[in-house]
Amino acid sequence: MSFPLLTATAVLPAVGAVATAAVPAARRTAAKWLALLVSLATLVLAIVVMVRFDPGGARYQLTESHAWIADFGVRYELGVDGIAVVLIALTALLMPFIILAGWHDADPLETGSKRWRPTQGFFALILAVEAMVVISFEATDVFLFYIFFEAMLIPMYFLIGGFGDRAHAQGEEAASTQRSYAAVKFLLYNLVGGLIMLAAVIGLYTVAGNFSLAEIAQARANGTLHMATSTERWLFLGFFFAFAVKAPLWPLHTWLPNAMQESTAPVAVLITAVVDKVGTFAMLRFCLQLFPEASKWATPTILVLALISIIYGALLAVGQRDIKRLVAYASISHFGFIIMGIFAMTSQGQSGATLYMVNHGISTAALMLVAGFLISRRGSRLIADYGGVQKVAPVLAGTFLIGGLATLSLPGLAPFVSEFLVLVGTFTRYPAIGIIATFGIVLAALYTLVLYQRTMTGPVKPAVSSMPDLRPRELLVVTPLIVLLIFLGVYPKPLTDIVNPAVKQTMSDVQKTDPKPAVEAAK
Repeated sequence: MSFPLLTATAVLPAVGAVATAAVPAARRTAAKWLALLVSLATLVLAIVVMVRFDPGGARYQLTESHAWIADFGVRYELGVDGIAVVLIALTALLMPFIILAGWHDADPLETGSKRWRPTQGFFALILAVEAMVVISFEATDVFLFYIFFEAMLIPMYFLIGGFGDRAHAQGEEAASTQRSYAAVKFLLYNLVGGLIMLAAVIGLYTVAGNFSLAEIAQARANGTLHMATSTERWLFLGFFFAFAVKAPLWPLHTWLPNAMQESTAPVAVLITAVVDKVGTFAMLRFCLQLFPEASKWATPTILVLALISIIYGALLAVGQRDIKRLVAYASISHFGFIIMGIFAMTSQGQSGATLYMVNHGISTAALMLVAGFLISRRGSRLIADYGGVQKVAPVLAGTFLIGGLATLSLPGLAPFVSEFLVLVGTFTRYPAIGIIATFGIVLAALYTLVLYQRTMTGPVKPAVSSMPDLRPRELLVVTPLIVLLIFLGVYPKPLTDIVNPAVKQTMSDVQKTDPKPAVEAAK
């Protein structure tokens, strides 16, 4: 029997979470190091998964299948395609940086405040989220996916509500109230989406008789499983609604700015760079594969919603006074690009959307973590409280600028490649949508450069005059992310080679081919 590599990749952080939580309260530093070592070991396993995956091989590889709840057709089935492989790698890559960046975020306050949970709990919850996200990317049984899709809400709720941002101008009591509000809003939105999805999962079982993604898709392809048009559309809507909340897509996005604003910077990265990717990934894996006709039926409406997300998110980012809320609205705009690429139903669009998930994760992590270092020094999230930072902390300002330029998809940095592919893929089939979406790029340049100008340039404000530059631990967090942004910006081939075959399979699921160019290229 071969080694269960996919199970190990998910179980290791889960075991690490339990072990970290069990570390005695007096040994906080030991808990931090244990969590970091577990995240690094998980990264090694994720790299092994990527190395062992053959882009030219079977659609789902490294598969595992075991009976679980046999009476209801539920199996423990895992498998990865090219899209899942790169997202597992992204998740495992970001976790050590998230842990290092949050090294002191759960330390007790010097005043003896009791509102902070034990340090061990903070890092244990982060590892628990990693385990649930990884197995969500691996699950090929719909019911198994649903369980962990919902279960990850529990540790995220406590990370938002129990370990919020300390930089709050209104005092500890007001901060606690707003953190609780943000955590409950996050939970309620996602629970409602999950409950609607549960009804759709039950409906799918009633129609198909099992939960195996591969078996259901195969039965649909060979004509042995027939769904009435109305049934397929209702089931599709049940799945898509839950994924759109998680993504988040306008108008189901309102939980995200609150959650990111009240979270520590590492937890904000965990939300938007890792957890939210499960929603867009699931649109590719489940919506398009299980309900191809309903996906095509809903495409015009979804593209309009994605376009609204792009413009609306960017416009609101321009007007933000809070650094974290600005990044949150920018992420809503970026997720609009991802969803637009998925439902453009072109290979360029879907390849670009998958790359966008990876590149957005890296660029948002770089920008938000540097912003977190900035906020921890000044003790404020308000843009107006900064000015002239580049004169006293040039390395911090430089890394902040690179993260911001990646956010606006500057050519030469990784997000440009993915955004370009999404726009090209959309324009070839829906030119009007593609043209309007380009205004999101202009707005991205506006909110990013204005943010940098107001915080980093101009006269040095007294409150930042003694601000220290990045410390060695912080440089260790930021430098690899900056290097990746540049490397993938000039050489994305390692990712496209893995992703493109999986995208071709998805295009085959919905029986779509790329539009032919109006003018054939000369031979």
